[in-house]
Amino acid sequence: MQARVFLIALGLVLAARPGSAGEDVMLDLEQANRLAALPLDCIGQPFPYKSHLVIAKPEDLALPQIHHPAFYGCFDWHSAVHGHWSLVELLRRFPQLDQAAAIRAAINANLTAENVAVEVAYFSMNKQSETFERTYGWAWLLMLARALETWDDEQARTWAANLAPLVELVCEKYLEYLPKLVYPIRVGEHTNTAFGLSFALDYARHAGHEPLVTLIEQRAREFYSSDTSCPLSWEPSGYDFLSPCLQELDLMRKVLPPAEFDAWAEAFLPGVLTDGIDLVPAEVRDRSDGKLVHLDGLNFSRAWCLYPMASSNPRMLELADTHVRHSLGKMVDGDYSGQHWLGSFALYAMQAREQATDR
Repeated sequence: MQARVFLIALGLVLAARPGSAGEDVMLDLEQANRLAALPLDCIGQPFPYKSHLVIAKPEDLALPQIHHPAFYGCFDWHSAVHGHWSLVELLRRFPQLDQAAAIRAAINANLTAENVAVEVAYFSMNKQSETFERTYGWAWLLMLARALETWDDEQARTWAANLAPLVELVCEKYLEYLPKLVYPIRVGEHTNTAFGLSFALDYARHAGHEPLVTLIEQRAREFYSSDTSCPLSWEPSGYDFLSPCLQELDLMRKVLPPAEFDAWAEAFLPGVLTDGIDLVPAEVRDRSDGKLVHLDGLNFSRAWCLYPMASSNPRMLELADTHVRHSLGKMVDGDYSGQHWLGSFALYAMQAREQATDR
């Protein structure tokens, strides 16, 4: 109910705020308070929950809070992880948030050393759990770790230390998995390889994890260097929340030197650096459908890939803003199917805009 009230208020405010120069898609304290309401409302909500559990023996069957005492809310494990990321990022940026004390209490209750130890153990519960959340949840876990590790805050340092064993395990899993992946996964949902590599690369560079940096850069080149003429007109598929073309573009922007990237990008997605690309926001007709509402997430993720291109092609800034506006105001039409995760995508898109415009 709290999230529903928040979304109604958000929709009304966004409708009233001016859209010129991107004011309505900028992150300020007012916006941060609204975005914080969604994850705060769900990280402690255990039901409904999608477990992604393969049962190998009777004792494997347990409620989410048993298997995942740190990340049991927000419908599924990865959404709980990036719900925590959202709260950390918002509190780090805006310590004066209205719900700052409640946010700290909620995170503190979940990110204990004991809870994280249970999360680590889950990955060796049975053969099937070894690949749990590969690589979407892994990527968001590293994003959460990066947010904690870059926050000059006493509690954040404790949370980062508590989370460290799970972060180490995820890094090891990337190192084990990537050499065995012969072909990249080019879908618009969780298993998209470019997305998983992009977030992991950001963490590895931040942490100075050179083996992981080297492996990701090597595999990205092997997977994508020869790609040309990405069929953007084929997108989106009906359940996409990631753009296969744009996620690949975003990863290679991070991997290739600027001159090499420019040549590659123009061959891969002609016009992205010059005339522009033909792209309109995805339409959602039923935001109570957990799969169809993915397309709101696609609008946000497209935006976070497009914003960094604005330095080469200013048209990309307005194209990205158009995508954010399209779904941000319409989240009022949703229910828990979108509410449990879309705030994180909106926040990451807004952060990408800030970085692109040096706000």
